[in-house]
Amino acid sequence: MNISEKILAYASGRDEVKPGEIIEAKVDMSMINEITGPLAIEAFQKIGAGRVWDNNRIVMVLDHQVPADSVKSAELHKIMRRFSREQHIRNLYDVGFGGICHQVMVEKGHVKPGELIVGADSHTCTYGALGAFATGIGSTDMAAVFATGKIWLRVPESIRIKIDGSLGRFVTPKDVILNVIGKIKADGAIYKALEFTGSTVNEMNVSGRMTLCNMAVEMGAKTGIINPDDKVLSYLKGRVEGSFRMFKSDPDAKFERTIQFEVDDLEPQVACPHSVDNVKPISKVEGTPINQAFLGSCTNGRLEDLRVAAEILKGKKINRRVRMLITPASQEIYLEALNEGLIRIFVEAGAYVTNPTCGACFGGHMGLLASGEVCISSSNRNFVGRMGSPEAQVYLASPATVAASALNGEITDPRRVEG
Repeated sequence: MNISEKILAYASGRDEVKPGEIIEAKVDMSMINEITGPLAIEAFQKIGAGRVWDNNRIVMVLDHQVPADSVKSAELHKIMRRFSREQHIRNLYDVGFGGICHQVMVEKGHVKPGELIVGADSHTCTYGALGAFATGIGSTDMAAVFATGKIWLRVPESIRIKIDGSLGRFVTPKDVILNVIGKIKADGAIYKALEFTGSTVNEMNVSGRMTLCNMAVEMGAKTGIINPDDKVLSYLKGRVEGSFRMFKSDPDAKFERTIQFEVDDLEPQVACPHSVDNVKPISKVEGTPINQAFLGSCTNGRLEDLRVAAEILKGKKINRRVRMLITPASQEIYLEALNEGLIRIFVEAGAYVTNPTCGACFGGHMGLLASGEVCISSSNRNFVGRMGSPEAQVYLASPATVAASALNGEITDPRRVEG
């Protein structure tokens, strides 16, 4: 079996499972945020279960509209806090104590290799970077998980994404996954498990692997997953408690197909409006004027993303026609960036550094775009109206490309900028 099948077999108490089978599986950990969470709570209360199945296996994170920007969002926060008190859920990450839910889940030790994890957010698949089978589910499905600790799943077919080669300077994991999405397309992996392998993936740290798995859902995938290794064990040291199982794909594991990518000559990639799979090499779009540059999100708000941006921005000034928003993915990352002097570099360059939040990516809080405006963003979606006006345009790119573009006021190949 491959890693996804092994995890689902263990979670369902079976020796083996096969693609297409319907299983009832035990959930190891579940997560809600304040957008999807209140709906799950309402549905749970209608079920009449009374108590959640395990208050230690539920994580609640306030991250999308933090701090509350309206009475409506404040009421959503209130529902989350009240439910955590009523159910004695200790893992509530309130304003000032967490950050973006997917970053918080990983860095606070709520994700272990070999686990089945569900979250009421589509980018829950991020946790596959640690060798967990993680997937997003709906709010009413989450209510059933809260009540029973179990979920029905169809075992997905697996596609092996084999990526080999060495990345050039200022070519990043984000460029790799955009290139993959551009080839497979937004509907090319519906309900599949995407297993990322190859020398390029092996060389990536956990942060880069999170970027790959985060955007698996942009191809319609049920999950993205990577076989855990020593880098994962090193990352988990001091973060997780208790034992865990490190499942890995067998050498003779079966896949629906294998798709190979070579990245030695890969140039920075850009997803153009208004679809994540409308991907072009940066040479095809370089020179496009921008109004806003956004660095952050659960895709690219981690420390290595801030570091590469700081390398490009240090000692320079952002173009006066551009506003740049930088959003660390968590309080922990914010503090590390502060200690390294990255925040100072950003502020001196003219960037606006925000609190850890989904922020501009979500389009419901800060950094909204007006009609006719253009943004280059390190986030994961560029649908019509995603970041504000339906008449705005969003280009997706790596943190390096976002920073370089902010300097020049137009989409810029970061390899042309002296770091």
